[in-house]
Amino acid sequence: MASDVDLNLVRTFVLLYETRSVTAAADLLGVTQPTVSYGLGKLRRRLDDELFVRGPGGLVPTSESERLYPPLRAALAEVTETLGASTDFDPDRPTRFTLGLSDLGEVTVLPLVLAELATQAPQAGLRVQAFDLDTATDRLARGEMDAIVASPVLDSPRLRRTPLFTEGYAGMVAADHPRLGTGTPTHADLERERHVVVDGGSGHLGPRRALVEHRLESRIAVRVTRFATLPYVVQDSELVAIVPERVARALARTHSVRIFALPWSIEPVEVAAYTRHAPGRSAAQRFFLEVIRTAMDKLPAL
Repeated sequence: MASDVDLNLVRTFVLLYETRSVTAAADLLGVTQPTVSYGLGKLRRRLDDELFVRGPGGLVPTSESERLYPPLRAALAEVTETLGASTDFDPDRPTRFTLGLSDLGEVTVLPLVLAELATQAPQAGLRVQAFDLDTATDRLARGEMDAIVASPVLDSPRLRRTPLFTEGYAGMVAADHPRLGTGTPTHADLERERHVVVDGGSGHLGPRRALVEHRLESRIAVRVTRFATLPYVVQDSELVAIVPERVARALARTHSVRIFALPWSIEPVEVAAYTRHAPGRSAAQRFFLEVIRTAMDKLPAL
């Protein structure tokens, strides 16, 4: 890109790439939509490339945009940090954050985030929205959510990924299960039982893969869509579930279920926070990310 291109045009380009929306970019820049469209027109003429074309889900970057985005985003972030362009967030001012979570996140992550937010920003409110793998990247990039905490990998250059913790797995049965009492069941024990699994984009594929790997797929009797359903199904049946361990421990405190160690290992999954990159990430959103990180540092050890 030519050396005389205005820094504001670079910022416009970066935010258009990340949000895929003239409206969302204008909101982040604090300008009108015609101003963003005018800046895009200048960039198109300067670079002799369309840069973005209309698509069914918003703007679609051209191959030239794909080439330009990584170095321009990095350069813009460095300039923003060097010049101190971002203002500090005042935690005493009333504000509202929006956090994307799965049903599992609402069990394990949400209570800790709420406690930390109450300590660091007592005037802040929080809105929790359901995590949806298909729309998560666009909603976060467009500013509809301030952060997402999830185990599925959102592999997009438009987002910043911050690892938080790893999660292992445990078995779960009714507290009064007639055959699986105390101790760790053997593979043969689990082979004689019927199992319930979670289908869908939860990001926790390990339990289903383990059943297939250990030739227990034929023992799957029930399939549900949410992990939050499992304790209700398990406590009133003889079904066996495999659940993320921290969630299993939390559920065992509130439901009539017992958790146990599995007779074989399942690879842990990494849970991460996703946010926008700077400069699209505001001072408030940077503050919120630190709240999440601090809260997750207080997770009980397994």
